[in-house]
Amino acid sequence: MAAASGPQGDQLQLEATSESCWQLWQAVRAKRPLVHCITNFVSMDIMANVLLAAGCSPAMAHSLDEVESFVTISSALLVNMGTLSSDWVAAKKLAAKKAVELGKPWVLDPVGCGATPVRTASCLDLLACRPTVVRGNASEVLALAGAAGSSGVKGVDSTAASGDAVEAAKSLASKHGCVVAVSGEVDYVTDGQALVAVRNGSPLLTLITAAGCSLTALIAAFLVVAPGQPLMATSHALAVFGLAAEEGLQLAPRPGPGSLRVALLDCLHLMERAAVVEGARIEVVS
Repeated sequence: MAAASGPQGDQLQLEATSESCWQLWQAVRAKRPLVHCITNFVSMDIMANVLLAAGCSPAMAHSLDEVESFVTISSALLVNMGTLSSDWVAAKKLAAKKAVELGKPWVLDPVGCGATPVRTASCLDLLACRPTVVRGNASEVLALAGAAGSSGVKGVDSTAASGDAVEAAKSLASKHGCVVAVSGEVDYVTDGQALVAVRNGSPLLTLITAAGCSLTALIAAFLVVAPGQPLMATSHALAVFGLAAEEGLQLAPRPGPGSLRVALLDCLHLMERAAVVEGARIEVVS
């Protein structure tokens, strides 16, 4: 796989190794990108701390009056649909359009898409603003792709397995020219043609509120150091976050979600090369 320096295209080769994952992770730490997060109240704390643990700078600004200014000075944008109001939706659309105008990567997290008509419509409006990456659970991706009849959502939780949404993700990626990541027991990433499976992580992450939101912020940071390679950046971010959870469970004083939340941050901050090279499980499926 191409290293983070000087990428050409976005092709994951079968000989890809976890070494490239480590190289990209180190590039994130060296670059220390400023990631502008327009996110929900629940996720702000853990999202900011995940970015800080990864060596990045978080900005949590959602005022309609200043989002364009923050996009201008930031390296990447994350738009999370968890908290909805008319003003917030307007700010999210304004920020997304500014990111596209400036050629900066931005990530859409369609939290709860399919749960209510207004939420689904808002997610579709943001999708029309050409995100670089969409990251959601299976039910959210199915709803966003127009396959809501195939599954459903339980609030913001998925009622489908990640594998159930692979074809919907491919369709969504092809139609909108983006990369789509489906989180679950196995994470799947596609650009509409290639399909990558990432098999790192822990089921306990589902018991930590906004863990998925924080993962999406990390994807935004990885996009900064792999311009033109969103498939690679997304799959590697998923692997690093999943590895931190696996290591965190081993080091946590008790095997519960509270201990894991703290250990996750520690392991992201302290993660060493051997853990990534030996532990990243990234498979090019097709």
